Amino acid sequence: MKNNLEENLRGGGNRSTNGVSWSGRRACPRFCLAISALIVLEVLSLTPSAFSQKRTASAQARPASLTINTEPNAIVWIDEIRRGVTEASGALELKNVSAGRHALRVRAMGFKEANVPLLAGRRSIAVKLIRTTDQAELTFQKAEDAREKARDDAARQEAAELYRQALKIRAAYPAAHLGLARILLDLNQYQAALEEISAARRTRPAYAEASAVEGRINREAAFTDEAIQSFRRAIREGRGFQPEAHVGLARVLEEKGQYEEAIVEFRKAIDQLSDSEPVIYQLLGAAYEKQQKYKEAVTAYEKYLALAPNGSLAPAIRSIIDQLRRDAAGQEIIP
Repeated sequence: MKNNLEENLRGGGNRSTNGVSWSGRRACPRFCLAISALIVLEVLSLTPSAFSQKRTASAQARPASLTINTEPNAIVWIDEIRRGVTEASGALELKNVSAGRHALRVRAMGFKEANVPLLAGRRSIAVKLIRTTDQAELTFQKAEDAREKARDDAARQEAAELYRQALKIRAAYPAAHLGLARILLDLNQYQAALEEISAARRTRPAYAEASAVEGRINREAAFTDEAIQSFRRAIREGRGFQPEAHVGLARVLEEKGQYEEAIVEFRKAIDQLSDSEPVIYQLLGAAYEKQQKYKEAVTAYEKYLALAPNGSLAPAIRSIIDQLRRDAAGQEIIP
């Protein structure tokens, strides 16, 4: 899976390392790891995931499994966090769903998107989708599919054109404006992307995902103060639940050298994602490294390995852990 959160981790533009710099005698390995984390990650949501639903207090209870049955190859979001794609049978089993009420969203190509409540205690649910003839929605779905598959600027331009076609059919389509803003960000067209955010807000003024994307655009354009304001607005609009914005804010704070504050934001994102996105532990570990808190860095990196032992970053992280243990020997022995 790939998502907006990873776009945030990657920093927006696919070809930029966003000024990431490292120091010390292990600079190259960790720099390479950072690049991998920012480019390879495509894990939570290939399509726009708003990250805007607030969880109930019971969301802190012990996670359990949930099976969703619907159309084949359907994308599933829980609390606006993309959690996976159904198999050919139409089933998707999720291993780490917290207790309590949730909002479930399901989308399959050619069908009307469904939003249903997921009541506390449910461990299986069937979602029946209805075919749609709405040309705006069908074109939007094609645009989303094209955006998630785009690997070069030509493909991104094609996705942008599909979003524009959807908006010609239905001008008041906030999700299409936001999708277009995301692809324009990938094309480094910052001003045009901001204009699409403004257009989305004209029909949906309180739009947490749009504010999070606005933060990413401002960060890429080197408007640091504006980026912070946008990310904080996204968190307010999401009533505290906006992991994409928490990660974005953490990255800005980290770039400003405010590592303690960045770590707080990374941890908020981790809590809200219920460990469904291991790469944030890699980012957390890197932040601890910059503070020379090697024990904490090792703990974060080991958590990544526990969640994704065969992940693309696992070999590099194991190498870093070995080096950190040697470095930490001069401060404190890490068992």
